[in-house]
Amino acid sequence: MRAMVLEEFDTPLVLREIEKSAPGPGEVLVKIASSGVNPLDAKIRAGKAPHAKRTPPAVLGLDMAGVVEKVGVGVDGFAPGDEVFGLTGGVGDVQGSLAEYAAVDARLLARKPASLTLREAAALPLAFITSWEGLVDRAQVHTGQKVLIHGGAGGIGHVAVQIARSRGADVFATASPSRLEVVEQLGATPIDYTTTPVEDYMAEYTGGEGFDVIFDTVGGTVLDNSFKAARTYTGHVVSALGWGTHSLAPLSFRGATYSGIFTLLPLLTGRGRERHGDIMREAAALADAGALKPMLDPRAFTLTDIAAAHEAIESGAARGKIVIDIN
Repeated sequence: MRAMVLEEFDTPLVLREIEKSAPGPGEVLVKIASSGVNPLDAKIRAGKAPHAKRTPPAVLGLDMAGVVEKVGVGVDGFAPGDEVFGLTGGVGDVQGSLAEYAAVDARLLARKPASLTLREAAALPLAFITSWEGLVDRAQVHTGQKVLIHGGAGGIGHVAVQIARSRGADVFATASPSRLEVVEQLGATPIDYTTTPVEDYMAEYTGGEGFDVIFDTVGGTVLDNSFKAARTYTGHVVSALGWGTHSLAPLSFRGATYSGIFTLLPLLTGRGRERHGDIMREAAALADAGALKPMLDPRAFTLTDIAAAHEAIESGAARGKIVIDIN
């Protein structure tokens, strides 16, 4: 089969013919239709993501949608011809989705939403799982809460906004001036983080009390500001990028709490993969209920365009999730 192979860090991926995967026990062989591109993919290629534990030569690609071709021993619930999607590889020693086929742990998969194309479905897994783990599994977002999403027009943020709204929350989201309209179209109250200090929007929208849940998709000083904006006693901050050195004093002085998310853990350890499959089924249900729609970059990319796709991600030129068409 054809695959894009990372032969050395910080070099272009190379199109190679490699051995076609075969499904082992508990696996299904998927003919990959589309591969979603994430900032993490570009960081792995550049050798700037040691937490992904990827060693060349390797096939990258985290998100995938495709069609089941074969079913391994012990697999229930999937059959040849099923359209599926999931966060299925690209880290550790697990083959990624920039290939024509992949043998995938069936626990990671769900059937594709009927309302979405395979291209659209491939845009969701990493963003949806990260958002669901943060907002639902950790923060237990519910009706009546005020939820702040940092980076609300981004790849993870625009999905997080839709999840929070589907749970009945009153949603606010920060964005750059050029992306405020996107946030508003998603149904959230837009906040221009370039001109509005955290103290000002906290006062305007919460009367100074703070937000019930804050979801940080940016890290750095944005996480520091999140600690300042949490509701006194009951506020909860969740971050997908809480890897730096931060003072917890502003959070502690408000009596609030914090959770971190590491979405890659089931892929790296083999533990908890059933939960990822469960979350993908939640994504399918939300999409088919009309409450979830990924934003896709309008450009078409194929396997051999992966360098241009990574450049668009790294430069910030992407407008929506970039998807690679494999088959």
